Amino acid sequence: MNLEKVVFAFFIVLALTLNFGFFVGDLGDAVVHNVYELYAALVVSLIATVMKFGDRTHVGAVLLATSLVADLQLIAAAIVWGVAVHVTEVGLTPHVTASIVSLSGGALLANITSVVLLVVETVMLRR
Repeated sequence: MNLEKVVFAFFIVLALTLNFGFFVGDLGDAVVHNVYELYAALVVSLIATVMKFGDRTHVGAVLLATSLVADLQLIAAAIVWGVAVHVTEVGLTPHVTASIVSLSGGALLANITSVVLLVVETVMLRR
């Protein structure tokens, strides 16, 4: 067993599960969407992105692209949250919360694509 591949897959799947945990819940209800879970999803997604930089294959390039998309979506969600709460002091209205969760949903889709590609690549290596 290759420990590097285990750690690589671990961070990809962890990024997906943390993002899913933040995404699940009522779209406009800020109570069910924890800021620390969004932060954890962003940090783990950034770690997964850094780990994908070493892969020089075509699948590696697509994995990196999906990870960059997820990072961009999560960073945008964090910016919207921060601006709404700390800059404009609008707070987490249902509209703002829906925007944050929707951005997280885009990142979730990118993370799902990443995990599917990882599984497909793993199956192809066996044959």
